[in-house]
Amino acid sequence: MQTTFQTIAQEASCEFKDRGSRFIAYSFVVRTIDDAKKQLRLLKELHPKAVHHCVAYRIGNDGQVYRAYDDGEPSGSAGKPMLGQIDHFGLCNVMVVVVRYFGGTLLGVPGLINAYKTVTQDVLMASGFVEKNIEINYLLQFNYTLMNEVMRVIKQFQLELLSSEMTLFCEYIVAIPLVRLDDVIQKFQSLHELTLTKIE
Repeated sequence: MQTTFQTIAQEASCEFKDRGSRFIAYSFVVRTIDDAKKQLRLLKELHPKAVHHCVAYRIGNDGQVYRAYDDGEPSGSAGKPMLGQIDHFGLCNVMVVVVRYFGGTLLGVPGLINAYKTVTQDVLMASGFVEKNIEINYLLQFNYTLMNEVMRVIKQFQLELLSSEMTLFCEYIVAIPLVRLDDVIQKFQSLHELTLTKIE
């Protein structure tokens, strides 16, 4: 069973030029489609005069959510070679956006494929790679009296606390590494009056 996945270590940007056209690539860590949409929206605000904002991403621990978007470039000349580089490095939870400023000379499909592939490869290499644990998110609901015990389990297993809400009772969302899942769940279930719900 796969318990880890590979992603980028940090976000980066790179530029590639060909016959006057500028291709600026940005890499992002994204966990959801909403993350991806938000980053694209911010880049469009940053580069309003660019003629194309081409996108490729692969999301999820198994990489089943993906997109390759040409944004008006000839079909298959941008998004596909970009996604090809993400797959070449075996990455998940990664998005690359390439912003293109047209230089007045048509590059043809082979020229475009080369430009988008090269700048994507460059930006991914600049981002570096890191192996991360596959995590499953769980919602914890409990009374305030259990707060210290819940925090003890979170610290003991070094769990990531994604969100916390305090109303009449406490609601925490935690990310539990797949490799420690059974131990952590057993520990939480031993706390009486704590409800544990897997988030799909």
